[in-house]
Amino acid sequence: MSDTITTQQRHANMAAIHSKDTKPEMVVRKWLWGRGYRYRLNHPRLPGKPDIVMLKYRTCIFVNGCFWHGHNVALPQVNGEKLIVNSECCKIPKTNRDFWVAKIRRNQERDKAVKQQLASMGWHSIVIWECELKPKVRERTLESLTYTLNKIFLQDRSPKRYDTPEDAPAMAAEDIT
Repeated sequence: MSDTITTQQRHANMAAIHSKDTKPEMVVRKWLWGRGYRYRLNHPRLPGKPDIVMLKYRTCIFVNGCFWHGHNVALPQVNGEKLIVNSECCKIPKTNRDFWVAKIRRNQERDKAVKQQLASMGWHSIVIWECELKPKVRERTLESLTYTLNKIFLQDRSPKRYDTPEDAPAMAAEDIT
């Protein structure tokens, strides 16, 4: 099956897609704001400029488009040739396939490196996929997000327990018997 639009039309369509203030991102932001969570957008000092940065929780939220970040796409390498296997929510175009495979692969590698950098800096990373915000599963996804944020908050602020050796007295007045 060939493409139904011209190369120039396809180029214009793809160039019109922006990375900020996307519909899935706006859904997440409205949900968080409505429940009292406060955040910053695209923090320039953090690696990858995360979509949503929650300083109080030391958490970065990435709202990823399934196509652009290759959600559930298998990228096996067979006999030195890099293949790509479509997933339910991410179909790679048949025209200019090598370009799209390379682009998605670079995006995935960059995403992985950014998450590793954030983790080494002590930040939590949460990825929400575009398909997880479809109306059928949106409520469950966003409730799961708030549950995760609350768990991170409680985990980071829980008192640290320090183990003392069994043979040493806990207080100077105790006897060792």
